Amino acid sequence: MFTGSMFTRRHLLYAGAAPRALVVARLARPHAARAANRVYEVNNSDEEWRKLLTPAQYNVLRQEGPARPLTSALLNEHRAGTFSCAGCDLALYSSKTKFESGTGWPSFWAPLENAVDESEDRTFGMTRTAVTCHRCGGHLGHVFTDGPKPTGLRYCMNGVALKFTPVPAGSS
Repeated sequence: MFTGSMFTRRHLLYAGAAPRALVVARLARPHAARAANRVYEVNNSDEEWRKLLTPAQYNVLRQEGPARPLTSALLNEHRAGTFSCAGCDLALYSSKTKFESGTGWPSFWAPLENAVDESEDRTFGMTRTAVTCHRCGGHLGHVFTDGPKPTGLRYCMNGVALKFTPVPAGSS
């Protein structure tokens, strides 16, 4: 805590600069620029995406905004089924690869074949691997190398970017 003379104009400047730095970092997304140059199978206009998605889905899938941890209903989804892109319905992850990562976001150790694309993300002063939907280019989350066997990967997904379809009762 700052008290009396310890609080200076410099502290006010730093406090005011931090939110602006986050805005600049969010706008400077090299992987988003590359994705924008690619033609996807599902290629809606910005206006169409805004009509198709909820504001939260649009923020994550189209603007690469973050989803708050521990807010997704899919975090505690444990039924057998498939997790798909909320933007285009492409099947992305099997429930068989979901695991409890303790991070606050739905996590998987492997995507389905030809479901996701990965690219370097250098936002917020760090280097990560961004994960996007192969069909529509929607931002899904990031992949890290601290996951369980057999892959050692943790696909940490924004729950708002996903939809879950359970296996019908009586199916194997």
